[in-house]
Amino acid sequence: MAERPQKLLLLDTASLYFRAYFGVPESMTAPDGTPVNAVRGLLDMIARLVTDLRPTRLVCCWDDDWRPAFRVDAIPSYKAHRVAVEVPGTTGLEVVPDTLSPQVPVIVDVLAALGIARVGVPGYEADDVIGTLVAREVAKSADRAVVEVVTGDRDLFQLVDDQVPVRVLYTARGIRDLETVDQARLQEKYGVATGSGYADMAVLRGDPSDGLPGVPGIGEKTAAALVHRFGSLVEVLVARDAGAAGLSPTQRRRLTESAAYLAVAPAVVRVAPDAPVGDVDDRLPNVVADAEALVALAERWGLSSSVKRVVDALALG
Repeated sequence: MAERPQKLLLLDTASLYFRAYFGVPESMTAPDGTPVNAVRGLLDMIARLVTDLRPTRLVCCWDDDWRPAFRVDAIPSYKAHRVAVEVPGTTGLEVVPDTLSPQVPVIVDVLAALGIARVGVPGYEADDVIGTLVAREVAKSADRAVVEVVTGDRDLFQLVDDQVPVRVLYTARGIRDLETVDQARLQEKYGVATGSGYADMAVLRGDPSDGLPGVPGIGEKTAAALVHRFGSLVEVLVARDAGAAGLSPTQRRRLTESAAYLAVAPAVVRVAPDAPVGDVDDRLPNVVADAEALVALAERWGLSSSVKRVVDALALG
């Protein structure tokens, strides 16, 4: 029997457990009445993804720092509106629903007992972990895996690369109806031909949900048109500085007035390809790592049915 092709599945875990939290009723509780809707929802997602996509490798990528200092130092407004409490010497705390926060350690414990790799890096977001693991896969000359990134965050469209291939499975319509984002989809929906082009467009457009101002007066369509016309953000700025044809006087003025933003924004928008991620055993386990702990967790938190679905999915090999 032929060996299955290598497929690396990278999960933007917080994106998924936030979705689970808001999509699964809080009436899903542990025996003591504690809500476990995010835990159960995430486990059910993982079971379905493993069953449907049949990865050989899997990593739950983690936000050790959802608002890294290097991004805030460059653009202080980065995610500033989502800060709940400012703590001296830190970048603050994200606004998280009261009944979600206690569920996150349970997720950590269950993933460990299952033996599913969970990777975060101090000072970096899950996006950076994903970007680094993708970069490592791209750099391989042999035994390169197909990479699929599951996320509800459009920022990760910048990683799309048909040559590897790297695809984003976008959860906007739910886990049961994932949108596959490849280069053809980027061209069709956004007018940019590559993941890198998407990042350049995102710099120009900005993103209010992340506190990124963008270039005032340049929306998504204009940003995509400029990247298409000149080939990259770098070439757009070369044309701006050279007074080249192809930019209207208004566009040149707006790009010039936003020079300070444009000097730092690419490093904020682009995911880090070189975060200090250690060696990762990302092999998909077909036997759980700690059966005794897993049984105890399932009983303590009322997770037996969801845990069983994951274990059955892993056993498919």
